Amino acid sequence: MNNVDAHELEKFGGIAHRWWDKESEFRPLHEINPLRLAWVDGLAAIRGKRVLDVGCGGGILAEAMAEHGANVVGIDLGAKALGVARLHALESGIENLDYIESSAEALALEQADSFDVVTCMEMLEHVPDPASTVRACATLARPGGWVFFSTINRNPKSFLLAIVGAEYLLDLLPRGTHEYARFLRPSELAHHARKAGLALVASQGMSYNPITQRYRFTPDTSVNYLLACRKPEP
Repeated sequence: MNNVDAHELEKFGGIAHRWWDKESEFRPLHEINPLRLAWVDGLAAIRGKRVLDVGCGGGILAEAMAEHGANVVGIDLGAKALGVARLHALESGIENLDYIESSAEALALEQADSFDVVTCMEMLEHVPDPASTVRACATLARPGGWVFFSTINRNPKSFLLAIVGAEYLLDLLPRGTHEYARFLRPSELAHHARKAGLALVASQGMSYNPITQRYRFTPDTSVNYLLACRKPEP
């Protein structure tokens, strides 16, 4: 049930202690986090909701959603990252947040139809079988619940910006962070979502300006993009 790449776990495990260093390789995640939180909350109104963050890593989004009033569970298969996430939550005094070492597939066998909101951000491009993760996320959401994904498009522009630009020219990310073949076109992700029984609601692009060094939302989904879905009622 563990849809995981051991090399990816090892790669991120080696830098897990830097998850909350906002000047580290995780700086882009910290900078896009307010945008991600605002988009999810704007559609799903997460305060008081039971929320699952799949592939939570060190807990950047999970902790932000908990601070916003959601009751959050974060799951990941990276033990080192979860250790950092738990410690940071403890230091922050956040009690409405729990972390579990699990894959989405394994948790789906135990807690189907359990969450009002499921988020899976910047994770699909790091697993061998993204369709499996999408199915598990759909299973975990309750009928009427929301499921959010974010990932990277696959085309020449995304290769130039997300890999050549971000990893080799601007040093926003460590070299080797992403593998181009694992990027997902929006049409592919939408296909996986529909096959999993989810209804597509909205999409959103995200871009980075190297001059202002700021991220912003854009209608252009040719590189980074987010997809919002809902699980239909019976």
